[in-house]
Amino acid sequence: MDYYQDSYRPDSAGSYGAPQRDSYQGGGGGNDYRQNTPPLMTEKIFHDRKEFFLDLKENSRGRVLKITEKVGGRRDTIMVPLEVLPELIEALGRIMDYERGLE
Repeated sequence: MDYYQDSYRPDSAGSYGAPQRDSYQGGGGGNDYRQNTPPLMTEKIFHDRKEFFLDLKENSRGRVLKITEKVGGRRDTIMVPLEVLPELIEALGRIMDYERGLE
């Protein structure tokens, strides 16, 4: 099943998009990050039975990276505000450096 066909059509409850566990509720308490606008850009990563989707999205508060892991029929999603992305990339780099040292 195609991720975007499934994500941008209403489900049986009439809602759109992938189920989200801990959605970002930011300062206003609203759910702007749940808006189902098409992503500005998407990257997909496939590994074994897992699929990862990296979606650059935009809403009234700015841009966010939506990271979704799909395994079987289950999806888990996190939202990363774009201004946090450089710090996240640095942290991932440190983890990779540490991992290389363990080999």
